[in-house]
Amino acid sequence: MAVFIWEATTRKGEVKKGELDVTDENTLRGMLRRQGFKSITVKKKPKELSEYLPFLAGGVKEKEIVVFSRIFSTMINAGLPLIQCLELLAQQEQNKAFKKIITTIKEDIEGGSTLCDALKKYPKIFDELFVNLVAAGESGGILDVILNRLSGYMEKAAKLKSKVKGAMTYPASVLVISVAVVALLLLKVIPVFQKMFEGMGGELPGPTQFLVNASQFMQSYFMYMIGGVVAIGFAFKKYYQTEKGTLVIDALILKSPVFGPLLKKVAVAKFTRTLSTMMTSGVPILEGLNIVSKTAGNKIIENAIQKTRQSISEGKTIAEPLAETDIFPSMVVQMIAVGEATGALDAMLSKIADFYDDEVDAAVDAMTALLEPFMMVFLGGVVGGMIIAMYLPIFKMASVVG
Repeated sequence: MAVFIWEATTRKGEVKKGELDVTDENTLRGMLRRQGFKSITVKKKPKELSEYLPFLAGGVKEKEIVVFSRIFSTMINAGLPLIQCLELLAQQEQNKAFKKIITTIKEDIEGGSTLCDALKKYPKIFDELFVNLVAAGESGGILDVILNRLSGYMEKAAKLKSKVKGAMTYPASVLVISVAVVALLLLKVIPVFQKMFEGMGGELPGPTQFLVNASQFMQSYFMYMIGGVVAIGFAFKKYYQTEKGTLVIDALILKSPVFGPLLKKVAVAKFTRTLSTMMTSGVPILEGLNIVSKTAGNKIIENAIQKTRQSISEGKTIAEPLAETDIFPSMVVQMIAVGEATGALDAMLSKIADFYDDEVDAAVDAMTALLEPFMMVFLGGVVGGMIIAMYLPIFKMASVVG
């Protein structure tokens, strides 16, 4: 299939233009002649730069997948055939990369593939959770319900992720600003004061001399320092990619005093929400736990869920192995046990997820309230201390003159 641009004249002499996705030029000419067009000009649409350089095309945002799922669900519920739904979705999609993917999925289905198999070709866009739920929807004849449920799940998951990102952004931005201000003072401002101090003569106060030495060191070795930071970042990334490194760093993150408790609450909310969605959609619990563990985002939590899955396969309840982990609080374990006993585990998991969404909100607000004054004092202390150190010789000289 290729896109062709055409221009033709109607029987009344009007000039019409357009573009169509067809197999070849002759097919398009035949279609236009059957519609009564004449003086037909056809040329193949040139490829865009993004097709030669894929990184320019951009990715597919989570919000776009949510909208896709929501509209797709509505169309299927309205009784539209699957192929027509995908054709309409491709036509209205603004993201060219996503538009091309939807078109390819439509063509795969026209060729006899299932929707689930067509989605599997794009694991970076449609993850294992999405594909498995779609498979459950296709086999159960409730694809519209599943897609609607998926979009709701993804909206809540994206909201949770944005909360955590927001909590991390503030301290990170203050730290970056602090480093930039200190570097600017050491590279540009201190040298000016240093020349002035040399003209005064005499011995500099200890804090001032320390800043002058730091400034000289940074000017001499600035490029080496940049290289060192890049090398440390690269080494850290490589270490984190190893199995041992992942376990060590993920464990330290969970044990950190400020972010650790927050990330545990996020993990509980994500685990319960995802497992609830999968169970409600008819996915077996063992398969659901396997998929949930892969979406945990933390190796320690992933291992805890996999151990739970192994215990369940040996005949235990889900609550027993969860109680043995340090991730899931006793309240969560007890509520899951009640859900298992009453046969309403999916509903109970959904309630726990809602509760922990509110807990994450409260934790983010508390952490922000705690970090704001601390970061302000830190930034003010660093910059203010440097300014006072720079002016100490001037104060000293003024007292001598006095």
